[in-house]
Amino acid sequence: MQNQSKAFLYAGFVILCWSTVATAFKIALTELSYTELLLIAGITATLIYFIAILAQNKTGLLKDCIKNRKMLLQALGLGLINPLLYYLLLFKAYSLLPAQVAQPINCSWQILLPLFAVFFLKRKISTIQWIGLIVSFTGIIFISAQGDLSAIRIDSAPGILLAIASAFVWAFYWILKIKSRIDPSVELFLNFLTASIILGIYFYFSGFHIPSSKGLLAGMYVGAFEMGIAFLCWAKALKLSSNTAMLSQLTYLAPFLSLILIHFVLGETIYGTTLTGLPLIIGGILLSNWTQFKFGSGN
Repeated sequence: MQNQSKAFLYAGFVILCWSTVATAFKIALTELSYTELLLIAGITATLIYFIAILAQNKTGLLKDCIKNRKMLLQALGLGLINPLLYYLLLFKAYSLLPAQVAQPINCSWQILLPLFAVFFLKRKISTIQWIGLIVSFTGIIFISAQGDLSAIRIDSAPGILLAIASAFVWAFYWILKIKSRIDPSVELFLNFLTASIILGIYFYFSGFHIPSSKGLLAGMYVGAFEMGIAFLCWAKALKLSSNTAMLSQLTYLAPFLSLILIHFVLGETIYGTTLTGLPLIIGGILLSNWTQFKFGSGN
């Protein structure tokens, strides 16, 4: 099998994983608090990255990173942003909003990257990127309306603000990672280890109730297929592919596939404003991606 074909297989698996996570979040949050979900998922992802380091014979790289004070502090510091802050915001948003609202708003992180590049990397933003930004945020307005553009859902405002905040945090995380020279598996292992230790200390003092088997399995699923295995497979797909732009475009199928699961598994009635807003958000991102800025993909 040619490398490009293998890349599409890996990418297809990742897209399927990402299309299930919004549903998995909501199922897990019926059994767990958002902090408990992050603890279980974070520990699961930490173990997966450690196994990946062993399997890829990267223990030497891990030791080198630990010995290098600057690299170690960088990895630990990024762990405070992702997964700790990012997923606390995202999971809390999911606990307050329908999945069909939280997920598309979170997807808007990709349209924020050019704006962050202006402020942090001193790059210029093109006219087409401004248009993409406007189109995507128009989509967010539709999504936030939750079926009724004539009324403002005040009760949903906290969740919407948290979902938007998570998009900002994720975009900021990718900006900080641009100049990172740490091996991705090693860096993510240290990121998740940092978050898991902090949450472990928090629950040690505040108390942690034993979750149900359903909650535990849902949390482990999120850690494995949202935070761990999907990223490793995506990195493999990019390494094998001779056309990474095409792979990136395929990831935009995930939010649409996700709506199918949200409807049939969670039982959410999909709003007309969601069906209008999601294509606007994705369309704005695609407009932005026509420009010179190229960054990593995420969920």
